Amino acid sequence: MTNPSLLGPWVRRFLIEHLIGERNLSHNTQASYRDTLALLLPFAAQAVKCPLDRLIIESFSAAIVRRFLGYIENERGCGIATRNQRLAAIHSLARFIAFHNPEYLAWYTEIRAVPFKKTAKPTLAYLEKPEMDALLTLPDRHTKLGCRDYALVLFLYNTGARAQEVADLVIADLTLKGSPSVRIVGKGGKVRHCPLWTSTADALNVLVVNRQAHEPVFLNCRQQPLTRFGIGALIKRLVKQARQETPSLCKKAVSVHTIRHTTAVHLLRAGVDINTIRAWLGHVSLDTTNIYAEIDLEMKAEALAHCEVPAATSTGHWRKNPDLMSFLKAL
Repeated sequence: MTNPSLLGPWVRRFLIEHLIGERNLSHNTQASYRDTLALLLPFAAQAVKCPLDRLIIESFSAAIVRRFLGYIENERGCGIATRNQRLAAIHSLARFIAFHNPEYLAWYTEIRAVPFKKTAKPTLAYLEKPEMDALLTLPDRHTKLGCRDYALVLFLYNTGARAQEVADLVIADLTLKGSPSVRIVGKGGKVRHCPLWTSTADALNVLVVNRQAHEPVFLNCRQQPLTRFGIGALIKRLVKQARQETPSLCKKAVSVHTIRHTTAVHLLRAGVDINTIRAWLGHVSLDTTNIYAEIDLEMKAEALAHCEVPAATSTGHWRKNPDLMSFLKAL
């Protein structure tokens, strides 16, 4: 009979039964939890000097978790955000075990007491309109790869899509005639539809003409699907070239997600309401979208100008005002 205190079977149930069967979490989330446990379990086994397959729940203590978090920060060089992400996965595993076996509630309470570290939110970078235009003018549209690069950058700016969403895009997701639009599958399989500019539809049409509906929209030079890493490298290459003509880009770290922030800020400046931008970007919570209203200095300056206090004007001393004195003497 299997020992119910062995950690291995619980981990298997957690990954298969809970994450997939009960929660139906996205593949990326499953991979993140798996990677956390792939680091944690060998570390815990070494810490308690026990074979990995004989590791029990009781030996997996809060002290081990704290040591593991210190290890990934100090030795692996991970940031606080990654540290907190790993801890969230550990909390989730401990909660699953305690839910199905109440005798481990006290153990779960100790694990749950390991706190998240506070981290400062980084300032979101975005591009001004001339900087975005500089990126769009770089690709040589007389070449096949140049047409692809131009269509990719324009699509990112038009839709605010994430790199993985662009990599997963297939031709069947595009509607390029009539009212152009695109179907985007985002995090957790959530689907949203975004309208496309006519210029975006024309640029994409060059790429997909005479191709099958199931094929990826964006291909690399070997006619293989462009990955999110390839998309990121492409943007970095274009930014490096653009910095020669646009010095302001030298002060900014530009990535695919920077263009996503740029789309949001420019929509906000154009007067689009924040809830529409939330749906446009595929955010679950409006709180996530509200950050764009906080970072745009141009809109803050415009709002400040509306409530500017008028300059004070001096009317002089009342004794030196002849009209006032005449009025008082006539009373």
